[in-house]
Amino acid sequence: MVLLSGGLDSATVAAIAREQGFEPCAISFQYGQRHLVELESAARVAASLGITRHVTLEFDLRKFGGSALTGDYAVPKGRGPEAIGQGIPITYVPARNTIFLGFALAFAETIGANDIFIGVNALDYSGYPDCRPEYIAAFEGMARLATKAGVEGKGRLKIHAPLMALDKAGIIRRGMALGVDYALTWSCYDPQPWSKPCNRCDACLLRAKGFAEAGSSDPLLNSRRGAPPRTPA
Repeated sequence: MVLLSGGLDSATVAAIAREQGFEPCAISFQYGQRHLVELESAARVAASLGITRHVTLEFDLRKFGGSALTGDYAVPKGRGPEAIGQGIPITYVPARNTIFLGFALAFAETIGANDIFIGVNALDYSGYPDCRPEYIAAFEGMARLATKAGVEGKGRLKIHAPLMALDKAGIIRRGMALGVDYALTWSCYDPQPWSKPCNRCDACLLRAKGFAEAGSSDPLLNSRRGAPPRTPA
């Protein structure tokens, strides 16, 4: 079971799961986020990796708000690396990974899967508390207590976070080695018209930094995604 957001981290994790011999199923979420471009990307990534079972769940966290991604707050723009790494930003969605992993756990248990892959990392994680190794370990322990398979000893659930110790450049290098097409992925928190990345939010800046440090150019910026629609002749 792979949590697939459409971003470069989750795309890389899906490729890693496949490399390790798993036959991944994927789960994505339409949770009231500011845009749906990432879900279009998730579908493209799933297709490119040969993932045939891809479920998208819909629920509305805008009813809670509390985040620039699910409420009427401005997305921070133009912050430097030090500012991005300090504190918990307004783009943090309260309990989002707990909610996502809970749904993934339910899906995994119904299909008899014991392995859940998630693309969190503790280096370029923008201060989100639910991207830390302590959190992943705690959720894994809870999941083993809370499931029928765990109680009956029919399966030992494992939460895989293979990107945990990698920075964005390391993630990109890993994905490129696995043939991930990053032109299909999406990172921007605040897309501009025609689904063009803003290139100024924290996610865009971390992505750009990663590609630069990996010695590569971002294929998304060189693709026709984000370009104005062509006018018929």
